[in-house]
Amino acid sequence: MIPARWGSTRFPGKSLAPICGKPLVLWVLERCRLAKELDEILVATDDERIRSVVEAAGGKVAMTRSDHPSGTDRIAEAVRPVAAGVVINIQGDEPLIEPSLIDELALVMKHDSHWDMATAASPILDEEELQSSSVVKVVWGQDGQALYFSRSLIPHIREPGAGGVLAHALHWRHIGIYAYRKTFLQKMVAAPVCDLENAEKLEQLRALYLGCRMKVVTTNSFGLGVDNPADVPKAEALLKKAGLV
Repeated sequence: MIPARWGSTRFPGKSLAPICGKPLVLWVLERCRLAKELDEILVATDDERIRSVVEAAGGKVAMTRSDHPSGTDRIAEAVRPVAAGVVINIQGDEPLIEPSLIDELALVMKHDSHWDMATAASPILDEEELQSSSVVKVVWGQDGQALYFSRSLIPHIREPGAGGVLAHALHWRHIGIYAYRKTFLQKMVAAPVCDLENAEKLEQLRALYLGCRMKVVTTNSFGLGVDNPADVPKAEALLKKAGLV
């Protein structure tokens, strides 16, 4: 599922914003088509303009209500009539999402029924990212189960030493891609916002609050989310560097 709405607060209409001459949502759709473990790809949207562009490119669309508070709620509505055991939420603003990462999450859910959800993380190698509240950090246990997500620096290094905090290689950036058991997805969107989620403004904390067993897989690539118009030239440069245009 690729949630794509028109009414982005920071970048209205970004799903159709041209990136190297192609609408953003179509870059994401093409990356998903390269994944080997997806049985079906649907773009969940509330906008006829997005629907028209996706269908013209041969994609499938699920129309949803326009009042959803998040992409998670949007895909939960879109997938309700679909016969699927596992749903992967692939952000509609990630033109460089790795198909292999999508496959890895799908395989985690396919081969181990223990997990309610799966998500991803990449190492933080930059001091500015380390201290940024817009970079969400994640920690997990020995079996890879997510323990907590935060905009704050976790874990706190009490004695960083001469090499500094980064030298400990314990800090990971959360990547906003999720695989859900369909049953857990519906449970999550039906539950009220919890205090932790409200404090951090991170909906994945609602999943943990509900007792979710969430597997974290690691990757060295996290691409780039197009959150505002200033991100467009950055995305174009990365696409060119990767030889995709």
